[in-house]
Amino acid sequence: MADIVFRNVTKSYGTTLAVDDASFTVNDNEFFCFFGPPLSGKSTILRLVLGLESPDAGEILIGGRPVNTVSPAERNVAMVFQNLALFPHMSAGDNVRFPLVERKVAEAEIERRAADVAAKLHIGHILHKPPAQLSGGERQRVAIARALVRDPNAYLMDDPISALDARLREETRVELKRIQRELGKTLIYVTHDQEEAMSIADRIAILDNGRIRQIGAPAEIYDRPASTYVARLLGSPVMNILKAVRGESGVEAAEGTLSIADRAAPADAVEIGLRPEDIKVRPWPNEVKGDGAPGRPARVFEVEPLGGYTVVTLAAGQARLKALLRGQPDIRPDAMVVISCEPARVHYFGQGGGALVR
Repeated sequence: MADIVFRNVTKSYGTTLAVDDASFTVNDNEFFCFFGPPLSGKSTILRLVLGLESPDAGEILIGGRPVNTVSPAERNVAMVFQNLALFPHMSAGDNVRFPLVERKVAEAEIERRAADVAAKLHIGHILHKPPAQLSGGERQRVAIARALVRDPNAYLMDDPISALDARLREETRVELKRIQRELGKTLIYVTHDQEEAMSIADRIAILDNGRIRQIGAPAEIYDRPASTYVARLLGSPVMNILKAVRGESGVEAAEGTLSIADRAAPADAVEIGLRPEDIKVRPWPNEVKGDGAPGRPARVFEVEPLGGYTVVTLAAGQARLKALLRGQPDIRPDAMVVISCEPARVHYFGQGGGALVR
């Protein structure tokens, strides 16, 4: 078993609070992702798990064993650092084999495992080269291979594929997910790429200035964000957050341009959230009828055709909204349109940004 548990862990660097009273459990065989902006505490949590840093308060357990005073070598976790940390005087192949050589594994077993991981990451043709002769993406894959070749309790990866181009990054993250399932090992992954986090993680922890704001499955966090902070962090384009005014039949926003006929709307809602893909855009005039058709039009501010879908920026009163439409609709800048949203797709937030239940 290699579940990893943090109990009220705090870590500071001088006056900077890097991890603030963090409590969570990474389950055995789980692909767990930490996601957040730079300086939110993601890498510090990995260093605490690895043992390169000691917590100021709280307890860390690996496989049910407290490890606050256990050295990194005794914790038996493999790490892929963001800066890769390859040995420059060794070939790529020797870098991959190094963890097994140090543990005095039999030579035949070393060769078998090294060849297997090299095939999975498509680096067999570069194993004879030193790191200085490799591209950034090749060095990153060698660093990942060096971690995978071991048989640790858990794998830790600090933004390991950021240097790869978009196509190779997409292929590699799919491979990492497949390899993790095949190995049946716990994997903790840090990234600032929301698409990466959503596509590969079993669960995601959203971080903000060292605090964990929400933990859950990707779809759960996307559909039910716990706060406006989380709502804005996931999604491309990001969720539209608008000031809400409670009326007799529901909620109005954007100076009356958007009307939501939802009698179940929380009375203490001060903001509403609308995912761009949930906003319906139809032609004006006002004779057009439909769900929550407003009394005032919105103006098309900008149109961004992206092939399979189109991002439309709307001027609704003083607000700017993003709508995500399928295909390439016949919409032009400065056109007047009706905007609406099904009540069930509206998110409500109270004072302080916390999510409210309808």
